[in-house]
Amino acid sequence: MPWKETSPVNERVKFIAAYLQAEDSFVELCARFGISRKQGYKWRERYYEGGVEALVDRSRAPHCHPHAVSDAIVELLVEARQRHPRWGPRKLLALLGRRHSNLVLPVASTVGEILRRQGLIGKRRRVRRSHPYGERLGGYDAANAIWCADFKGHFAVGGQRCHPLTISDGFSRYLLRCQAMPRPLSNPVHRGFEAAFREYGLPDAIRTDNGPPFSTLAPGGLSRLAVWWIRLGIRPERILPGRPDQNGRHERMHRTLKAETAKPPRSSLRAQQRAFNAFRREYNDERPHEALGQATPASLYRPSTKPYPANLPEPEYPSHFRVERAYSNGVISVLGSQWYMSNCLAGEVVGLEEVDDGRYTVHFGPIVLGMLDARNARERGDRRFGLLVRTDGEVTRKRRRWRRR
Repeated sequence: MPWKETSPVNERVKFIAAYLQAEDSFVELCARFGISRKQGYKWRERYYEGGVEALVDRSRAPHCHPHAVSDAIVELLVEARQRHPRWGPRKLLALLGRRHSNLVLPVASTVGEILRRQGLIGKRRRVRRSHPYGERLGGYDAANAIWCADFKGHFAVGGQRCHPLTISDGFSRYLLRCQAMPRPLSNPVHRGFEAAFREYGLPDAIRTDNGPPFSTLAPGGLSRLAVWWIRLGIRPERILPGRPDQNGRHERMHRTLKAETAKPPRSSLRAQQRAFNAFRREYNDERPHEALGQATPASLYRPSTKPYPANLPEPEYPSHFRVERAYSNGVISVLGSQWYMSNCLAGEVVGLEEVDDGRYTVHFGPIVLGMLDARNARERGDRRFGLLVRTDGEVTRKRRRWRRR
């Protein structure tokens, strides 16, 4: 015999039906249904007010709250936001506080929620950041231990923008390059670094921020410039987002560079480059540096003992690594499945370290790109393509169609 299922609403309906039949007294009826007379009277009044639909449980939320924001204040906030669509909650509160000193205004977080409910604040756009740098930043132990590189903020020169590329030695503060560029693109930056490498040799590491062309959204934050550095035996270091103090000595040089060469800017990029060259000579050879005990950067800097090679070497891996060369579309083939790495790694050699049966850690030089699980390739993607899981938990995807070549 199946169980008989019921609910509080069904029991209330049965109670009202029995009450309408008037077979028992009200006290006996309530006792038969296991409720008090007070509850019985409540459901009877509910039935007379709204019928059977009124027997459903009502919300227990309070009808009003003593700390709720009044409609008048909400209207003032909405009106102020509409007049100043780019002002945030704190500025709106400061404005209303000056105009209506007698009002008790809510806190900024409540104002933000009110504006969001009114449709005056949209969802914050998600900012995709490059892969975080996994190693500890090195120290400025000696000349050429770390080179610092960055683009000083652009400014107008002769009707176009000037993006100065600056390269300095972190130990001696020697300014290796200060080159005016119309745009911060990878190819001219590559040529600027190549000229510095040929003149001063190779450093152990280069420290930059996370912007292009130094870093991308690829696994390991690799860019074509970083891939080139790794093949030269240079370790690319990247500061944390929002932490320019981790490259502070280079940023401080930018302040002096701006004051000496960009206030006012020159009439053309060629004239601006002449100003940069003059500043560089004075900064390196004549200007005493307080952090160096009033010595000049040129008195402490020595070129690197590692020359720029004639042929670009391949990265080397331990003997127990499985070595694969990526195709021209940034794909490697492992155990019958194809895995997309990055276009930056087209034609490059990557190393796979097996950590379990069919599971590999993917390396390019000293940089860990992510985890490759060949056992679950068919479940994670389709039958041919797998997804490389990066160390930050995201997966690499290629939006346009590609095929093995």
